[in-house]
This record gives sequence, structure tokens and C-alpha cells, in this order.
Amino acid sequence: MAAAPAASRALSALLSLALLGALAGAGRASPISSGAVTSALNARLKNLTDAFAPQVRRELGYCIQDTDSEWNTTFNFSSDPTFLVDCMKEGDLPQRVCTAAELKFYFESILDTSGKKNYVKPNKNCNLTSWIDGCEPGWGCTADTGQEVDLQDAVSFPSRTLDCRGCCPGFFCPHGLTCMIPCPLGAYCPQSTLNKTTGVCDPYNYQPPPGKTNHTCGGADRWSDVMSTDDVFCPAGYYCPSTITKLDCSSGYYCRKGSTSQTKCLSKGSCKPNSATQDITIFGAMLVGALSLVLLIIYNFSDQLLTNREKRQAKSREAAVRHARETVQARERWKSAKDVAKKHAGSLQNSLSRTFSRKKTLRTHESSKGGGGGLHPTEPDADPSKESGGKKNNTDTMHSLEENHGKDEGFNVEAGEKKKTKGRHAHTQSQIFKYAYGQIEKEKALELELEQQPNSNLTFSGVISMATDEDIRTRPRIEIAFKDLTLTLKGSKKKLLRSVTGKLMPGRVAAVMGPSGAGKTTFLSAIAGKATGCATSGMILINNRVEPIRAYKKIIGFVPQDDIVHGNLTVQENLWFNARCRLSAEMSQAEKVLVVERVIDALGLQPVRDSLVGTVEQRGISGGQRKRVNVGLEMVMEPSVLILDEPTSGLDSASSLLLLRALRREALEGVNISMVVHQPSYTLYNMFDDLILLAKGGMTVYHGPVKKVEEYFQGLGIVVPDRVNPPDYYIDILEGIVKPNTNAAVNIKDLPLRWMLHNGYEVPRDMLQSASDSGSSFREGSGHHTPEAEPRKSIVGELWGNLRDILGQKKDEYDYNKSSEDLSNRKTPGILRQYKYYLGRCGKQRLREARIQGVDFLILGLAGICLGTLAKVSDETFGALGYTYTVIAVCNKRNKLVLVAALLCMIGALRSFSLEKIHYWRERASGMSSLAYFLSKDTIDHFNTIVKPIVYLSMFYFFNNPRSSIWENYVVLVAVVYCVTGIGYTFAIFFQPGSAQLWSALLPVVLTLVSSEQKGTVFANLCYTKWALEAFVIANAQRYSGVWLITRCGSLVKTGYDIDHKILCIVVLVANGIVFRCIAFFCMVIFQKH
Repeated sequence: MAAAPAASRALSALLSLALLGALAGAGRASPISSGAVTSALNARLKNLTDAFAPQVRRELGYCIQDTDSEWNTTFNFSSDPTFLVDCMKEGDLPQRVCTAAELKFYFESILDTSGKKNYVKPNKNCNLTSWIDGCEPGWGCTADTGQEVDLQDAVSFPSRTLDCRGCCPGFFCPHGLTCMIPCPLGAYCPQSTLNKTTGVCDPYNYQPPPGKTNHTCGGADRWSDVMSTDDVFCPAGYYCPSTITKLDCSSGYYCRKGSTSQTKCLSKGSCKPNSATQDITIFGAMLVGALSLVLLIIYNFSDQLLTNREKRQAKSREAAVRHARETVQARERWKSAKDVAKKHAGSLQNSLSRTFSRKKTLRTHESSKGGGGGLHPTEPDADPSKESGGKKNNTDTMHSLEENHGKDEGFNVEAGEKKKTKGRHAHTQSQIFKYAYGQIEKEKALELELEQQPNSNLTFSGVISMATDEDIRTRPRIEIAFKDLTLTLKGSKKKLLRSVTGKLMPGRVAAVMGPSGAGKTTFLSAIAGKATGCATSGMILINNRVEPIRAYKKIIGFVPQDDIVHGNLTVQENLWFNARCRLSAEMSQAEKVLVVERVIDALGLQPVRDSLVGTVEQRGISGGQRKRVNVGLEMVMEPSVLILDEPTSGLDSASSLLLLRALRREALEGVNISMVVHQPSYTLYNMFDDLILLAKGGMTVYHGPVKKVEEYFQGLGIVVPDRVNPPDYYIDILEGIVKPNTNAAVNIKDLPLRWMLHNGYEVPRDMLQSASDSGSSFREGSGHHTPEAEPRKSIVGELWGNLRDILGQKKDEYDYNKSSEDLSNRKTPGILRQYKYYLGRCGKQRLREARIQGVDFLILGLAGICLGTLAKVSDETFGALGYTYTVIAVCNKRNKLVLVAALLCMIGALRSFSLEKIHYWRERASGMSSLAYFLSKDTIDHFNTIVKPIVYLSMFYFFNNPRSSIWENYVVLVAVVYCVTGIGYTFAIFFQPGSAQLWSALLPVVLTLVSSEQKGTVFANLCYTKWALEAFVIANAQRYSGVWLITRCGSLVKTGYDIDHKILCIVVLVANGIVFRCIAFFCMVIFQKH
């Protein structure tokens, strides 16, 4: 109650100066003319309120916004000054009303005792030695004769001991004071009557003093906050246009406690006579029914929009495929007709040549016989040309056909003329598909022709060039050479790779094999520049130049071992998104569609292209198809280097063969392909160009062509037995499962050393020492890789080493993803275009999650019903209890394990990021924009930010029925949801899903308790729940005026809220949302948990 003295001073100043000054002016007017009373009252009130407005704002600014408006609704009696006129008829009104000092004394006593006592402290007129009738509750006295009463005197009490009698109606006389104070608007202060049964003066709760038969019941005794007493408040179900009039609330209207007028109900039937509130639960029930209907429609028809779009695209594709195949078939028919025509034309030409030769000979003979005189012979070519005119036209048509053989859109079969379309620059969907499938069919036909020509050495790029008859884009060729490549963990100093030397060539497919723990994935990660937390030594050359491999990440494809594919997107949507974001921005849409269609066709994904990939909860495509989609995500970006980590694991032989054929087709375009393979079949094994065989400890055993691997090991005395797959046999030897069938003493440990000596590589000294100590014994060397046991570290040393590994790994991940150098010469779409692509993808995902969203909204609506019904608005606290539950509830959504439906909103934000972390890490590593990804997620979640408050308030508001408007509640609730969504992002990104849900459930409850218990502290001001609850309470408190003034000011001073902070609360909540979004984005970019 530190603010109690200031509040009491302000209230006393306002009441004495603004009100009693007006009464003094009114008292000097004619005691008969109510018009004079009204005009004098208004003039006096306006002058004094204007004069003391600065003091009001300074002292009571936390609960009063507009002085004129506030006091007009509290003490403007001009509409019905009857009680003033009646009281002035009794005379000496200015001598009976309280001065500023008495008002100050009264309100200080009330505020100091929190309204719990119904009397004031001893004073000049009422004390232990002097207690007159005017000191009793409801009674007052007149100032002593000859004493001038200065109503503005805030220091001394006037002596009031004469003519003690009951208070005038419309006034109240406090217990312990001998003066009168006017009751505020919204109060009902009639003359009391004695209830002989209870001995109480009704409608008040005081008793006449015992032993004084002449002392009757007087007027009202006190005006305080409603928690202390509501005696003077106009009761609920009635309205009081003046402080001495109480009227029944009519049917179709409702009257809350302290009302000065009736409020019309939304529906006349919802308010019976004397209704305290309107019964609008029927509207809530109607909204529940409407919401249930909408959710039912969403639940059953959520996929129809996307399904119809996919059907239209499928029809367009099918038409394009038919067109392309018909074009190819027509081309084949014309080609056959051309060959036949050429054959017949040749035979006809020979026949005509022989005929004309005979005629020419005969004519020559006759002319020589006839003396040389005669007619000149006709031109031999005249008639034949006329006769073969039709053949010539057909021949020209076929020549034209051949010349237009490789054009973009094909030709008109009937007319033999080329269609005037834009080909690769087409814009309509049908033209794009026709172009794409036309090119694919041409490429297939040419490949088939080339397969029938055994001496043809054309690459796939050459096939495409022939099919398009145009210059095509050539992918940059990247050769990766490495020498003495060694990887060591920064903290523990453990070696993951040791002295690996070799070269990966473009246009070749290399298989990386070895036993478990040999460092196969680590080797490929090092080649791709993704080895984090390790110290790298040795040299890596890109095209014989020392350049960072990270600078080429836009044209390097890395297929992880896990199938990181969006399950709620179709196969085509996954591939198309990657193509749009990672292919060159200069490529047209038709060219990008062609690339995607080639990959779908090569991987055999046509039957499932429009099927959802599937998740754990929802069945989708098969595991083998999912694996191929995982590979296709990298193929669609036309990489120059393609690295795959166990792409054939979990695939059957047919699927593995299909995948490897697609990869070999990529290699024909000059792509440098390397992949980790486990136990390939003999057919797959022979499809590889190179083999990299690693031993445990990350050392090379063999690196070279597949065709020469057996020859090399035979030189070491290791011969593969009959009917045994060579790679399986070599891996079993390196694992120590199989002993080599040889008479020569071959040590497994010596195999890396033998390879290095075989190629003339420099051998590290420790490897030579290890070999000499092992004595080249297989049995001794099989289980050991170091000559000495590593020195044992202390627990603190191990912890420090592990910490250094983690920190080094985080730093390397950040450096890789933030590397600015780019040598790939590929300009991918910018942030705005990627934001557009991400936005489309997120929108599709949300549409497919519409059923889940519908269930969430249903739970949110039910929570609104429960909280609105159980936590009814209390006029004493301005609904703070119900709003406290709202702040907690709305901030914790969808945690079914904690407080079931009572925790309703923050966990909703977890779904945006918790389930897609690994997808984001993969996309970020490939060069996609993190900012575009984050902004697209946040933009789509704005739909929930707008809709969730509507769903909740449609239930809560109509069942709770607070005094504040639904729009005010909606604005605050939108700010709250926006704030907690940002907090949910932070939890989802920084914590694991289980921990994030726990934090989301506990944080709002803890912050609400802290902000309510630690009021006014810095920590409380940092709690968003404090600002949310303050905004709700202020929006409701603004609706309480008149007789509620003391209650409002007392409640706000107790809670520490300020009625002017409504906009500030909204701004703070929004600012919290922005700050937490920035923190979430920072955590997303910096931290990467595995």
C-alpha cells in the first residue's frame, strides 16, 4: 500500500475541489430552481476539473485517463439533480458537506485499512472525549455558528457539532465523521429504515446506537471498494439513473451491478426482467455447432484441393506423354517411308536411265542414217521430272522432317510441318510437359539406336545434344585428388583417417568399402568438406588446384545414409522443390521440369510420383522407393560431384540395379560419383569403375580400378575362392573373420603398408615401427593397430577432450554453412524467390495437416468453454482470475500429457521446427537460405496467430461474458499468441522434442506465479505473462466507472497496473515475440544437435 497516501490525497483533492466546489456554486444558486442548480453545477465542475486536471493526472494517472470524461461519468448530476434540490430545501447544505481535509482524512483511513474497517480514526469532532450523534454512521452535523467553512481547506477540520441529523438521500456520512459526501453515479443511497427483526438499518448494515431512542436510521454510511462493502452499489438486475432512484431492469435488457442505465441484450429472449447479465451461451452453443461443422468439413475434405490440382497435372502429363509417343511413332513411320521411297526412287532412276540411254542410242543411229538432218531430241529430264513430281514432294517432306527431327515440340503428322511453339521457353503447363516428354522420348529413341551401334562412344550429354539439336549446358568437371589425408579429433586426438592418398575422377563411379569402423562415411564427409570437429592434415586438390571444397557446395550433392525426405509431400513435390531452389536461376521452368522428369524416369518413380512419401503415422511409398527419392533429391540439382552414403542399404537387388544404372547415366555426363556400399552383388560390383577399400583405423588397402583389384591381391597371395563374391571376401579378411588362403605370411596390419609401398607413397614412421614390432605375424597383428597402448587419461581429461570435440564440431559446422566463397559458377535463386518456394511448400504441408489442425482447434474451443464456465468474471477483480487461466492456457497448446486440455498454445509452435530439424540441416548444408526457411514457417504460422484467438474467444467470451468488448480481448490475445509462438520456436530449436514440451508446459505457469508474487520487480517486468494479464485486466477495468472508481483505483494500485499501459502491453508482447524469433533464428543457425 505504498501508493495509498498519494491515492488518498488525489481522491480527496478531486472530490473536494471538483465536486464540493460545484456544490458550493450550486448552493449559491436559487434553492428552488433546478435549472439554476444544473447550470451552476456544470459551470463550477468544468472550471475546477480543468484547473486541477494536472494534479489528477499526476496523482491518479494509473487509474484515470481522461479527467473530464471520468468525472462526468462519476459525479455529473446535471441529468437529475433532484437529490441536491431536496437536500438544499433543508438549508445549510454547504455547512454540512465535507471539506478537502475531511475527505483526505476519510480516504486515507479507508485505503490504509484496505476498506476492512467501517470507521475512521479519531479526529477533532469525533474522539474519546467527544462523541456526538453526528459521529454515528449515516448521520452528520452542521458547522458551528459563525464559522466560515472553506471547502478547499485541506489542512484543518471545521467544528461540526450543531443540528445533527441523518444524511440527505444521495449522500453518505462516514462513521466517525460529522460531514456528508455525495454518492457517485451508479450508487443507490436512499434514506435507510430500521428492520425491527434484525435491528439493522436497511439497506445498509449499521445499527443505531443503543440507549438513544431519538436516534433514527440515517443515510448511507460509507463508499469503499466493492470487496469491503457493496451497500451503496446499485444492485445487479436494477439500474439507478440517480443516486436516490432504483428501477427494475426491463425484459430484453440486462443491468450489471453499479449500472446507471439498461443495456440491450443481443436477443430479447435471452434476458428476463431483472437480469444481471445476458445469457449468451446460446450464441456460444451456435458457434460450437458451426465450428464443429467447419472442422468436420476440414477433417473430411482437407486433401481435396491438392488432390484436384494433382489430378489436373496428371491429366496434362498423360496427354503430353501420349503426344510425345505418337510423335516418336510418327517419326519412325516417316523414317520407314523415307527409306522405302529412297529405295524405290533409286530403282526408278536406274530404270529411266537405261530407257533413255537406249532411246538416245537409237536416235543417234537414225540421225546418222538420215544424213544428220532431223529434229533435236527432247530434253531427257523434262518428262521424267513431270512424272515423278509426286515422289519429289514426298521426298522434300521427308527431308524437311529429318531437318526438323530434333526440334522442340515435334511436328504435325498430317501436314508434315513443325508446330510453332516456344519449346524450352514455353509457359503453359501443357506446353512445358509436351516439351519435357518430347525430349525424353527423343533421348530414349537415340539411346536405343546408339545401343545397336557397338562402336558408338557418345556420352549421355551427346545424346541430349543430338536430341535437342542445340548446345546444352555442360556441367563443370571436378577432379578431387588427396594426399596423406589424415583426420584427428581435436579433443581426444583419436585418428579417424590415416594417410589416405588417391584421386576421384569425373565420369567414374567409385565404391568405398570396408569393415565397420573403417571410416568410410568419415572419408566421404572429408571429401565433401563436411568433416566437423576434426583436425585435417594432408592435401586436397580440386582440379589440381588448392581450393576449399566448400566453395563448390552448390554443385556437390551429398546423399545421407538416412532417408531425409518430407513425408507429407509427394515424390514429385520433394524433387521439384529441390530443383527450383538448387538449379541455376537462369534456367527456364521448362528446363527444370525436364530435369525433374529425367530423374523420375531414370529412378523408376513414375508409378508413385503423385503419392505421399509417408511418415511414421501415415503409410506412404515403400522403403526402396523412399531411398530412391532420397537420391533423387541430389540428382535433380545436376551436381558435378555426387557422394552417397550407403544408398543401396535396405534395397533389393532389382532396386539396387535400377539405382546404379541411373548413377552410371549421371557419370556419363561427367559427374564424379563415389558411394559407400555394403555387400554388393557381383553384378553391382562389376558396374563400378573404381574401388576404395579401407581397413580399420581409416587406412587404405586398395584404391584403383575394379578390374585390377583381384590381380593386386593375387600378387599378395590372397586369392578369392571360387563362387565367392570378391568384395565380401576382402571385407571378411579385413574384419578378421576369414583367414586368407595363402602360404605367404600376410598380416592384416601390413595390408595398408603394402599398398603404400606398392604405390611409392611415403609411409609414416609410426606405421613402420608398428610393422617391425608386430613381426608380420597375422595372429599377432590381427587385433592390434598401435604398437603401444595409449596412455590412460583421467576423467577430467576425457571430459575436456570431449568438450573440445563438441566445440570444434560446432565451429566447423558454422564455418561450412557460412562459407561465403563460391567457385561453382552457379547462381541459385535469391532469398526472396526461395522464400516464395518455401512458402508454397509450407502451405501444402499445412493443408495436409488440416485434420490435425482441426483437432487442435476443437481442443482449444473446448478449453474456452471450460474456462469461460468455471472462471466467471468477478467484478471485484475485473475478471483477473479468468484471464490468468487464459494467459496460462493459451500459451500451452496441444500438450496432451500435461494438464490435458488446460495447456493449449505454445506447444503448437513446436511442430513447426521440432519435426523438421534434420530436413533443415540437409537443406542448409546444400546452400539453401536459412532466413527464407524461417520466415516461411513463421508466415504460415501467422494463420494460427489470427485464427486461434477467434476459436478460443468464440467459446470463452460467450460463456464468460466479461465487460470488455470481444475486439479488445482479441487484440490482446493475438499479441499473446504471437509472443508465445516465438518462445515455442526457441524451445523447439534449442531443445529436444521431449524437453521442449516440458518447458512449454511449465514456463507459463512459473512466469505467471512469479509475476503475481514479485510485483514491481525487474524480473516480474521481464515476464510476458505480467504484460498479458495487465492488458486483459486494463481492457476490462476501463469498463468500470462511477461507483466503481475506488474499486478500480484500489485494485490497480494493488496489482501495480497502469490504465495507460494498454498499448504498451501490446507493444511489449509483440516485441517479446520478435526478440524470441531472433533468438530462435540464431539458435537455428548456430546450434545443431544430432
